[in-house]
Order: sequence, then C-alpha cells, then structure tokens
Amino acid sequence: MTTTNPDTTAPRSSFRFHPKLWIGAAMLLAFPALGTAMGQANWGPEDFAAMTLLLAVLCGAIEAALHFLDAPRWRIGGIMLAVLMFLTVWAHLAVGIFD
Repeated sequence: MTTTNPDTTAPRSSFRFHPKLWIGAAMLLAFPALGTAMGQANWGPEDFAAMTLLLAVLCGAIEAALHFLDAPRWRIGGIMLAVLMFLTVWAHLAVGIFD
C-alpha cells in the first residue's frame, strides 16, 4: 500500500507545448513565401530550408528554456541568448559570410 505525504513537493510538471510560438514562426516563414509568389522576393528551396531550420532551432531553444529553467531571470536570459544567436546566424547568412 502506498501513501502520499502532503509535505513533499509535487513532481515536476510535464512538458507544456506553446503553440503560439510555433504559429508565429510559421507566419514569419510565410512572409517570404508570399513575397516569392508575388515576385517581390527571390528565395529558393535552400533559403526556405535554412530559415525553417533556424526557426525550428530557435523555437526549440525557447521551449527548452521555458521548460528546464525555473527562475524567471534565467528563463529571460535563456530566451535572449537564443534570440541573439538566431539573429547573429541570420545576419551572417544574409550577407553571405557562410557561403
């Protein structure tokens, strides 16, 4: 027979998926697709694949920061680090350093 002790802390909550984050990333990817369809942007399949990978890593890093970091200041720092790394790689790819 198992008994529960009310003084113990509850187990860590399970993973919480943040769909608004992923929908926002999909919308960011939809803008260049719309521009390409209208003839205003010149993106190829490799550009969409690179941006999809970058956005997926960014969203995964934000989800990980929200799930694994407990203190709000650590969460904010983790999210800021992920966004800063995303913007750095994106800027380097935009000017062609990583060709």
